[in-house]
Amino acid sequence: MCGRFTITDPIDAIMDRYYASIADGFEYKPNYNAAPMQFIPTIIGSKDGNRLGELRWGLVPSWAKDDKIGNKMINARAETLAEKPAFKRLISSKRCIIPTNGFYEWKKEGNTKQPMRILMKDDRIFSLAGLYDTWTDSDGNKLSTCTIITTEPNSLMANIHNRMPVILRPEDEAEWLGRDNDIQSLLGLLKPYQASEMRAYEVPKEVGNVRNNNEDLIKEVG
Repeated sequence: MCGRFTITDPIDAIMDRYYASIADGFEYKPNYNAAPMQFIPTIIGSKDGNRLGELRWGLVPSWAKDDKIGNKMINARAETLAEKPAFKRLISSKRCIIPTNGFYEWKKEGNTKQPMRILMKDDRIFSLAGLYDTWTDSDGNKLSTCTIITTEPNSLMANIHNRMPVILRPEDEAEWLGRDNDIQSLLGLLKPYQASEMRAYEVPKEVGNVRNNNEDLIKEVG
């Protein structure tokens, strides 16, 4: 799964990376411990180009009775995406990218779990594949939410966890965000990222508490 990540680059670097303009009302601040049910930076394609805004992490389908379902839908399995009612209709038109510079996962070591941070060897921003939807409550208030797609682990992640988020290759990002693309082609992008371009290291156990959010969380320990 993918349950925590970081996005700490300056907003100008994120905008330049995705050739994106800022959505109305979006205020960015670095996040060293992004967690489900928080509003997180996201990139969505439009006819006017890519837009950088925010979505709440934890998908609430448009047909849901209430928004509590979002707690259970922080991830979507790539292998069953086209079958699940909450996700299959979103693949064709509601795809997004969650920019990150690293994500956390907990590695079992005996009776304990050691938090790890996984990132690119060159520390660059990379793209997690996501889906989004908009839900309207009984008073007409709209809530836009997202989920992060996961897949089987690559050789680096296999030693840490049995799932990993789908990381899009830079050359595939435009297709993922584009309009009117072939669904089978899009599903073909949802595969484990090349392990040789990634690295992982141990981080402080304080990352387990969502109230902790500072640069000490990404410092290597051990």
